[in-house]
Amino acid sequence: MTATTTDHGTGPTDARSTGPVLSLTGISKRFGAVQALSDVSLEVRAGEVVALVGDNGAGKSTLVKVIAGVHPPDSGRVEVEGWPVTIDSPAAAQRIGIATVFQDLSLCDNLDVVANLFLGNEALHGPTMDEVEMERRSWELLRQLSAKIPSVRVPVASLSGGQRQTVAIARSLLGNPKVVMLDEPTAALGVAQTAEVLNLVETLRDQGLGVLLISHNMADVLAVADRVVVLRLGRNNGDFEVPHTTNEEIVAAITGATNNAVSERSRRTAQRHADQEAQP
Repeated sequence: MTATTTDHGTGPTDARSTGPVLSLTGISKRFGAVQALSDVSLEVRAGEVVALVGDNGAGKSTLVKVIAGVHPPDSGRVEVEGWPVTIDSPAAAQRIGIATVFQDLSLCDNLDVVANLFLGNEALHGPTMDEVEMERRSWELLRQLSAKIPSVRVPVASLSGGQRQTVAIARSLLGNPKVVMLDEPTAALGVAQTAEVLNLVETLRDQGLGVLLISHNMADVLAVADRVVVLRLGRNNGDFEVPHTTNEEIVAAITGATNNAVSERSRRTAQRHADQEAQP
């Protein structure tokens, strides 16, 4: 099974490549009686971090798996660099430049960093693995991310949570992706390790990649995202430019609260603070 594109002659190097690197339009997906996604649209541009947020059951995981080639959509259109594609397997997603780092990371604790980076994609020298080349490329990938890992020959089991995320992200870069999806990359991490991972997200953006960040942590989202896309009950329920929005507005879209209710809470909070400051 392969990812296919519609041939328009010049390929994705024409003027349309200046648009979104990943575009989803009208994506719907049903599992039996459950409508998991309904007419969902999403865009990610090169050099942009888009956060995908929503309550449990909002459809985030299903949408990620559609993009990653795990679940085929029932309807809708997916484009990469302006060209329509069919993503019918995870391998197909990787071939067209979509890399996914799932929450479980899929690392082998008993293997070292090099082995984890190249597992299933080993560099060969004749009939044997080229350990020297794989080690060289491992250091190259980690330097690209400004990673703080002491050695590529240490077992992954000995690394911190942030370092393990680094290895998983570095592995995703082996195929020179256009888009990297990160599923809850800071879950269960401490403050220092979270900061390390958020720096990696910014590094990916600075290198011109499109980043789709799935997270429940609004502090992390507002720290690194350029835009926030909200899903609610399997549908789009907001698209916010981070410099021009507030945490309250995003949370209201997640929960379905009305704008009037949000405004009233904001007014009451401001009044309470003003009253407290006025007290002697």
